[in-house]
Amino acid sequence: MTQGASRTALTAARERLDALTDSTSVDVAELSEELSAVTVLLDREVSLRRVLTDPARSGEAKAELAGQLLGGQVGGVTADLIAGMVRSRWSGPRDLVDAVEELASSAELTAAQRAGGLDDVEDELFRFGRIVESDQALRAALTDRSATVAAKTTLLHSLLGGRANPVTERLVVRLVTRPRGRSLEAGLQTLSRLAAARRERLVAVVTSAVPLTDGQKQRLGAALAKLYGHPMHLNLDVDPAVLGGVTVRVGDEVINGTVSDRLEEAERRLAG
Repeated sequence: MTQGASRTALTAARERLDALTDSTSVDVAELSEELSAVTVLLDREVSLRRVLTDPARSGEAKAELAGQLLGGQVGGVTADLIAGMVRSRWSGPRDLVDAVEELASSAELTAAQRAGGLDDVEDELFRFGRIVESDQALRAALTDRSATVAAKTTLLHSLLGGRANPVTERLVVRLVTRPRGRSLEAGLQTLSRLAAARRERLVAVVTSAVPLTDGQKQRLGAALAKLYGHPMHLNLDVDPAVLGGVTVRVGDEVINGTVSDRLEEAERRLAG
């Protein structure tokens, strides 16, 4: 979302979600599932999302309409959250749908955070993306438009069931079965960014010739956090082609660290 009205509305929606999920009385997994169902409804019903984002209608009128449509279909917490969202002004109807979907994913990630499994979810999303990237047959099966939702869900359960955090599995199943015009890779990247944002961390993709030791991971994470002034989550990958060194990508920025780089740094330290 690049336009001002939608940015403002999304920020307000995120704040309301955070306030709700701060309460331990809220079932965040249920909230996520209901928000996901609302996403499907709005994505399917073009005229409905246009009405709910029509700037000519008052916010209260739109909230009342949303309440009538969702009453009995979702819980009160979800209905109130959606009502607050449609009271806001959106730059375009699709922006509302994107925002509801983001909140659904964020609620799932909050559930993982509460259970102490957010790090696992971040890592599993990254590894799943790498697997899809390297296995064209799997990617074709997961993106085949002629394949049924049931077939894709069964395939994902066979791949992730019992091996990944349940939150990871639910997020990936939703992404694959409800792509909404996105590529699988783009969807996974979005989920990874949301996962990192749960702890206000940046994501660094670290590719090394050999697996890093725990000590190396800690030192690298600390160095990057100091460099960027932000907590950093490391997504680790191994590629023997990175001869004797490591490559770090943070957003669009790439940092190369080779054997020669480390030797030069050691020499500077000795000289100092």
